[in-house]
Amino acid sequence: MSVSMFESLHPVTISLRAAEEIRKIMETKNIPSDYGLRLGVKGGGCGVSLLIGFDRKKESDLTYEINGIPVYVDKKHTMYIIGKEVDFYDGEAGRGFMFVDPNASMKDQQSV
Repeated sequence: MSVSMFESLHPVTISLRAAEEIRKIMETKNIPSDYGLRLGVKGGGCGVSLLIGFDRKKESDLTYEINGIPVYVDKKHTMYIIGKEVDFYDGEAGRGFMFVDPNASMKDQQSV
């Protein structure tokens, strides 16, 4: 069976630092084994906020495996996360996940 070039494409990437933190959370917080990382958006109208969490796969999801982590994205949300990278920040100002756009300035990055 041949693999089309689109099957290996992912709309989003996960940094190694974020992947390590995600795996640690999944293990220490007892996230069920049938859950994956949910990436998407909330809101509408004047703007949307990117979101990250853990959830079961839904019928409307596209499924990816990135750095060994199952990732679920609702088909309708894909256009909002294309080209983004999930990263993890741990510094004096706090710690948490953020979506990084490699083509944007640092002030335009969105933490979640």
